[in-house]
Amino acid sequence: MDLEGYARRKLSLGENRLKVKRELVSLLKTYKNLGKKRLETIAEAVIEEVEKSGNAKGELIDFYRSNVSMGEMGVGSRGVGDFFVHRQIAKLVETKKKAYVSPLDQDDAGVIRYRRANIVLAIDGTHSRLSDFPFLAGFHVARASARDVYVMGAHPKAFFADLHLADDGDVSKLFDFMAGVGVVSSRLNAPVLSGSTLRVGGDMVIGDRMVSGVGCIGIAETVWARRFTQVGDVILMTRGAGGGTITTAAIYSGNYDVVSETINLDFAHAASALLNARVTIHSATDVTNGGLRGDCFEIAHSANVRINLFEDAIGRLVNPRVGAMLRELEIDHLGVSLDALLVICSPSSEKKIEAVMKKKGIDIERIGYVEESKIPQVTLDGKKVTPRFRESAYTKIKKVYGETTPERYGEMKKEVALAQKKAFQKMKRVEGLLERRSRGRLHRDR
Repeated sequence: MDLEGYARRKLSLGENRLKVKRELVSLLKTYKNLGKKRLETIAEAVIEEVEKSGNAKGELIDFYRSNVSMGEMGVGSRGVGDFFVHRQIAKLVETKKKAYVSPLDQDDAGVIRYRRANIVLAIDGTHSRLSDFPFLAGFHVARASARDVYVMGAHPKAFFADLHLADDGDVSKLFDFMAGVGVVSSRLNAPVLSGSTLRVGGDMVIGDRMVSGVGCIGIAETVWARRFTQVGDVILMTRGAGGGTITTAAIYSGNYDVVSETINLDFAHAASALLNARVTIHSATDVTNGGLRGDCFEIAHSANVRINLFEDAIGRLVNPRVGAMLRELEIDHLGVSLDALLVICSPSSEKKIEAVMKKKGIDIERIGYVEESKIPQVTLDGKKVTPRFRESAYTKIKKVYGETTPERYGEMKKEVALAQKKAFQKMKRVEGLLERRSRGRLHRDR
């Protein structure tokens, strides 16, 4: 529970200060085994800090409010709204020294060229619903960041982690999480080099929620960016059993036996084998962002092509136990992360790729092909498909919220774009301020 956010919200609505204090004491009792006086002292401190910080003014302190919430916009839900916000974020971080593959490319990782090396960097956030299952959370987020490096044509070389646990979280969660990361790190022979461990919200957040992220660094000889997809290419996919998303669906639906299916490094073995074989590949991705439907939509736009997919072939490449669960829960397998490797290459490379995979005992099949198109699009068995507002609803709460696009989505996009513009303008003004200060310092030094 975010005590600061709760108090700020209540006070902004004009609620009586004493009532807010009593409510905070009640919330604190949920987690804190403290005396009444101590609880009241904490609650009073929260309110005082909220009141004082609420009076803070100035451009550096305040920010433009779009009045569009994360949930409304579908941020983090791997659909149309999420893609839109990520493109707005990407525009903010474009620098004078351009990256070879930047956030604007909407690839799985970024690439910068340094001397003769292609340095690949990726970071993934831990699945939010795995907070109470730290080992699984650590394993799947580390594996996800490694996947993002692999699909840019690089071997993972090192990991880094950022782990935040709320004030009442058991310290053992830190160890269990890092044990999950450690399994991936050890098996891929890529050490964890650095990280940060903090509390969520410091003293202002009670509870045991864990939020974290794991990043991965790699070096690529040839980059497999999405924009290198070519007309005439074929699309191959390996069998997938899912990662954090499938694990979450399994745990929260009671299909606990499915969890073990996700604990594998098949993706890493497949990608590593292709890298070692030096097979010519144009682009690659892991099937994650809104599922195959979302990933192919992004690839089509990056390369300005039409991607044609075959439903039967895709269905055959879903792990049988995972597929059975998805059918039972009525979850569309085209809209969830499958932890499958998608390879896009010329037809001349197809047989060699299949031979490499067969040698490793990894199932792979052609699931589509690339065509020229005036308008980027994706088809499934000849019928046009588009990403939904959110990924396939894979838990009961997600089914309640649904996948449909809000009626005011157009208005929301305008407000979000304006918020991005305001942040960009602030960034430029502060850059100008720092430039003037730097010049002034140089002038004084002379």
